This record gives sequence, C-alpha cells and structure tokens, in this order.
Amino acid sequence: MAERPEDLNLPNAVITRIIKEALPDGVNISKEARSAISRAASVFVLYATSCANNFAMKGKRKTLNASDVLSAMEEMEFQRFVTPLKEALEGGSRKARRRPQSKRRRTKTKKQTQKSKTRAGMRTMTKMKKGWKKKNRMKRKK
Repeated sequence: MAERPEDLNLPNAVITRIIKEALPDGVNISKEARSAISRAASVFVLYATSCANNFAMKGKRKTLNASDVLSAMEEMEFQRFVTPLKEALEGGSRKARRRPQSKRRRTKTKKQTQKSKTRAGMRTMTKMKKGWKKKNRMKRKK
C-alpha cells in the first residue's frame, strides 16, 4: 500500500487529458479544480476496488475480475455505467482476439542444432589455439 495519501493520486497528465476530452473547446480549468478532480478520481478508484474485492472474497477468490468490478458498480449505484463498461470490455476482448499472434520462436531442427554446436565448438577451439600460441610465444621470449 501507499505510505502517503499523495501517492494514491492519478498522474496529472492523465487527468488533464481526460478533462480536456470531456469539456468543450475553449473551456479552461484551474489548477485547484484539476487537483480536486484528481483526488476525487483516486477516491473513486479505491472505493470501486474495495467493493470489487468484497465480491471476489465472497467468491472465495483472491483475484479481482471484470464481473467483480461490474457488480461493484451496481452496488455503488452506478447502474447507468454498467452497460457502456460491458461494451467497452467486450470490444477490448474482440480486439485481442483479432490481433495477429506474435511471431513464434522457431524450433531448430536437429541439423541446425548440430551446425550451431559445431560452429560454437570451432570458435572455442580457435580461441584455445590462439591462447596456446600466445603462451608459447611468451615462453619463447623469456
């Protein structure tokens, strides 16, 4: 947990961006108002998390999931936000399904593995020869 209440505030840049998107063009907001909104948002997040955690505990789980958050929103009497939130969650999961899978690591064939081992062995042998030559040169100089 955070040591100080200030540590729980959301980043000012994020709050400013959200405020600008919510207000019409040409409307300004004071620094104090921005700070108040930031604190209110932090309190809301903490409260929503606490309520969602209660639902997870009732289900004998330690991990919060989306259904816990949706239930918490209903419990906090934010029913009008539940439907848009569900739609946003479904839209996000659809995007994740459509996203192409990352390039899988190619597994090396036996032949490729043997080649790489041989090359590594040859490099080691070459280094050993160079080291041996250096030692012999040093001995000869003495």
